[in-house]
Amino acid sequence: MWGWGGLNWPMSLAPSPETAVSTRVQVRRGITRRQALAAAAAAGVGVGAVRLLGGSMQSLAKPKAGSGTDWVSPLGSESARVMQLLRRTSFGYTPAQLESALSDGFNKTVDKLVETAPAEPPTFDSANTPGGRFAIGLLQQWWINHMLSTSTPLAERMTLFWHGHFTSDYRKVADDTFMYWQNLTWRRMSVTNLRSMLMEVTTDPAMLRYLDLATSTGQNPNENYSRELMELFTMGPGNYTENDVRESAKALAGWQLQQPDSYATVVVDKANNVTRRLPVYTTQRPGVFNPKRAFKGNLTYLGKTGPLDAQAVVDRILAQPATAQFIAGKLVQHFIAARPDAAYIKTLADAFRRSKYDMKTLMRALLTSPQFNAAQSYRTLVKSPTEFMVHSARALGATNLSKLVAAAGSGMGQSLFDPPDVGGWPNNESWISSNTVVERVNFVTAALSQIKTSLPAASDAPRQHLDGVLSPQTASLLNQAADDRARWFITLASPEFQLK
Repeated sequence: MWGWGGLNWPMSLAPSPETAVSTRVQVRRGITRRQALAAAAAAGVGVGAVRLLGGSMQSLAKPKAGSGTDWVSPLGSESARVMQLLRRTSFGYTPAQLESALSDGFNKTVDKLVETAPAEPPTFDSANTPGGRFAIGLLQQWWINHMLSTSTPLAERMTLFWHGHFTSDYRKVADDTFMYWQNLTWRRMSVTNLRSMLMEVTTDPAMLRYLDLATSTGQNPNENYSRELMELFTMGPGNYTENDVRESAKALAGWQLQQPDSYATVVVDKANNVTRRLPVYTTQRPGVFNPKRAFKGNLTYLGKTGPLDAQAVVDRILAQPATAQFIAGKLVQHFIAARPDAAYIKTLADAFRRSKYDMKTLMRALLTSPQFNAAQSYRTLVKSPTEFMVHSARALGATNLSKLVAAAGSGMGQSLFDPPDVGGWPNNESWISSNTVVERVNFVTAALSQIKTSLPAASDAPRQHLDGVLSPQTASLLNQAADDRARWFITLASPEFQLK
């Protein structure tokens, strides 16, 4: 199905509605210094790779519309629509997964993505380590392995989305078991409803520590969680007052961590024989409400006066139109366009509110909207480092790269369980800089070097992973490639592969 039937790699100039590549073009240029460096890089010279592809990848900081000069949108084709759907709702795909989705077609694939219950990951063996004092790299590899193998890719993609939205980091939380539990929660709640999610967030042990709600009392309320719940998690800035922050902080006070199942004495400094008594948890559990630590009395919050608790705070937030707008807008930026149309967001937000904040309703409306497959949305989003690396591993059929993926993420700006601040990670063009371009190309070099067995045939790679829509530069480089390893290098390090 995917064979080219010729030696020259095509680039798409003006695809017809039913073919992703309508024009087969032989690029008749002499090989340039940049192309020579690419060929050397594909053979293992990483610095040359950076010089070759770095300049063109820098342009991703200003993503073009699908009708840009280097390529045009092929989304008139059902196959191209399916491939874009998979790129944006998962972490890439294997050839078998792509074939299955193409057989199902776009609409049936959307149904499967949205309706299939999240696949549970395997149990993380280190989770009951006293105090959660295990290396965070182990947890990162556990999650990456599940990304590579999951049968429910949208649930996994949404788990990453919520991890960057309802942000916590392992450094502040200081118990990696709590970070593991939080990951399980985001997956389980990934496409449920926002009301339930907000209560889960509020009582999540990692969040209780991260934004200090576990130390907040009615007599001495901490405002950190109250503020971020409104500004970053639900309504956005400008939709609440400082008095709302103070009042909701009182209403939310009283939550604290559950008691552990036991304690263990652990040596934390062998040289000086220093030990600590650390908690041990054997099962996941939320925080617990302690009425003795709560505020007693009436409060005025978002225009309503009376006795308020956490559920009442959540319900008042959901009563504000800004909440649906904020959530819908953020999802559109992750799945459709970096700078979405305000009227389109309002349409999605109105449907979201009418559904009582059902996430399946919102995601189905988003994925099946004309805007999702509009020519203007083609290749306007930049893959996050995690999306880029996991898609690369899947494309190569590699199942042993989780350690490399976990280690390489920080250099590209995304270390799982360690977002930069409470605002989470940046998005789209913010992922691209002179430093991160170097790291992306180096990752491809390292990934290929770790695969000692024969690589999958690269003849279909540009069609399977780039829609067969190539810039003249990428098409020319592929024509110059000497073998499959070089072709895979050029495909995965190309500017086209960084986009989704």
